[in-house]
Amino acid sequence: MLIDFFFTLRAALLPVSVTEYLALLEALQAGVVGPGIDGRGEGGGMEDFYHLARTVLVKDEKHYDRFDRAFAAYFQGVQMLTEKLGEIPGDWLKKLLDRELTPEQKAAIQKMDWDELMKTLKERLEEQKGRHEGGSKWIGTGGTSPFGNGGANPQGIRIGGTGGGRSAVKVWEQRAYRDYDDNLELCTRNIKVALRRLRRFARQGAPDQFDLDGTIASTAANAGWLDIRMRPERRNTVKLLLLMDVGGSMDDHVRRVEELFSAVRSEFKHLEFYYFHNCVYDFVWKHNQRRFAEKIDTFDLMRRYGRDYKLVFVGDATMSPYEILQPGGSVEYHNAEAGAEWLQRLTHHFQHHAWINPEPQGVWGYRQSIGVMQQLMSGHMYPLSLKGLEEAMRLLSK
Repeated sequence: MLIDFFFTLRAALLPVSVTEYLALLEALQAGVVGPGIDGRGEGGGMEDFYHLARTVLVKDEKHYDRFDRAFAAYFQGVQMLTEKLGEIPGDWLKKLLDRELTPEQKAAIQKMDWDELMKTLKERLEEQKGRHEGGSKWIGTGGTSPFGNGGANPQGIRIGGTGGGRSAVKVWEQRAYRDYDDNLELCTRNIKVALRRLRRFARQGAPDQFDLDGTIASTAANAGWLDIRMRPERRNTVKLLLLMDVGGSMDDHVRRVEELFSAVRSEFKHLEFYYFHNCVYDFVWKHNQRRFAEKIDTFDLMRRYGRDYKLVFVGDATMSPYEILQPGGSVEYHNAEAGAEWLQRLTHHFQHHAWINPEPQGVWGYRQSIGVMQQLMSGHMYPLSLKGLEEAMRLLSK
């Protein structure tokens, strides 16, 4: 029973042992979950079985996303529970068609400023009584209204649905991100080679490594009487703080960022990493599954890590400029201070800093937010390429 499920997990590179698999079978036989689970996971207790299997088989939270993908691949048709959108009925946001607009039509759409956008949304919520599609005023889909999804507007609030135009200044939905995988097997050593420019070796700690040259010299000086010498291991003493953008437009760059993250984990012994979304504000987080429950104050970050740490941001810097310059500009919550204030505090505290951008450098000049971020970073922004990484490491090593 479930032997194919076990092999599916192993094929997904999950560290699941036979002992853990047998423990899952014992739990099923003991009736820990409700009846109705057969060899293909069909039955009324499917959700209970999912939580039981994840608890028994997964020992590290960083493997949750990989487990979810393997679980869905094996049990076809699994439906994940989603949270409903507060006061806006789901049928209002049902996307029935994609509307294609000509460049002339898009240019004719008027863009609201920040205060007008928020005021108008409040009015629409009070006035609207039904679902709309293809319009320019109400909350709906497929139109040119600044509220809803699936349409086109140069600056609006996306409510539900999936993004595409990347012009929303707010997003009304509960979004879940996954941690970057630091166990990814690299197909090239180029990233590691570039990162090695930022190394400063020293022998520190306990003398646990055999010193051949020292032993020969000491034995010779001791008239041939063997005198074994030990020395501490030679380690990279550079301390690195990595802040990584996750979710939204960064979904296009997951593979490359995972390669970078995996290489950094292998090259730097003194590495600390945290996540943020679009721009750093008053908190960051360590695990995306618990990003609202276990926030880490940005001030605590600066108190915890000294000025000897090198600070590296990884993100595409592609967002509404409001998210950087406007209090309350975050797409997910109301931030009391603008992101620019927090970036200035961080770059002032960590004097050695750089920003790695996975977006092609050729498009930077067409993204207003990238230009703003470059100014805040004093021009220390580099593309996620071999040359860009070498230049960034050369800057940080000064």
